[in-house]
Amino acid sequence: MVILTLPAFSQQVEVEGYFTQDSAKLGERVGFVLKAKYPEGSQLFFPDSAYDFSPFVLLEKKTFISSTQEGTTLDSAVYFLSNFSLEPSSYLSLPVYEVTRYDSLTYYSGEAELKLKLMLDSIPEQLVFKENNVYQPLEKSFNWLIGLLIFGAVVLFLGAFLLLFAKRIKAFLKAKREKLRWMQFERKWKKLTALLNQTPAIELADEVVGLWKGYLESITGMPFQEWTSSEIAQELGDPQILKALRSIDMIIYAGKEANTEESAQYLLQLAKTKYQEKLNQIRNERTPA
Repeated sequence: MVILTLPAFSQQVEVEGYFTQDSAKLGERVGFVLKAKYPEGSQLFFPDSAYDFSPFVLLEKKTFISSTQEGTTLDSAVYFLSNFSLEPSSYLSLPVYEVTRYDSLTYYSGEAELKLKLMLDSIPEQLVFKENNVYQPLEKSFNWLIGLLIFGAVVLFLGAFLLLFAKRIKAFLKAKREKLRWMQFERKWKKLTALLNQTPAIELADEVVGLWKGYLESITGMPFQEWTSSEIAQELGDPQILKALRSIDMIIYAGKEANTEESAQYLLQLAKTKYQEKLNQIRNERTPA
């Protein structure tokens, strides 16, 4: 059991995280308990399915009703995970986010250890050999001529296969790369925009806009990073983009609070449309003319 206590100015937040068992088999379902004690009235959030639990895989999250006694609130959740790492021990530390009016703080539990339970029987200190006086047939010498012929046939087959399907293989790999990049962008976008909606900070707003422009630029090849909001809306022929970007720009340039949830959803949908257009372009490239 590992407990990490961090002072947040005048407040005290205690974060505790531990596995429900010391060891587990490969792929076995195991629980990780996350608890947080904090002053009544504070706003704390636990990680959800969008968080990266590597090297573990999240199966299920179970939450419990908060309890408050003498001005201290206790929140807890159980994350059911599976471990597919072959390392003798795997470690996990989860964050708890405290949201204030103009900022957010992150508290981590200490690293909890989960040992890998192997299913092999123990090896005796002294090996015992079984006696056998029956003669065993010797293997015949390898026929190099037949081996070379088989090897040449395999090389010719692979060469012909690559020649016929090179474009499709290349397009398939490009599509997989784009899908992975989209998943990474979508996960980070949802996390940042959720924090921005709760805490409209200038640095966070600038990071959100930069993330969106950078992703659009990577899949279209157009200089989104250099364009202003007006230029982007004009280039894409969509006035709604200008409205969505300006709601975030108001935080950056005017320091005003704004409800960015609707704008974030619209910008995410536009990015998804461009991503789907990129996939269609890749599919058309691998289709023979």
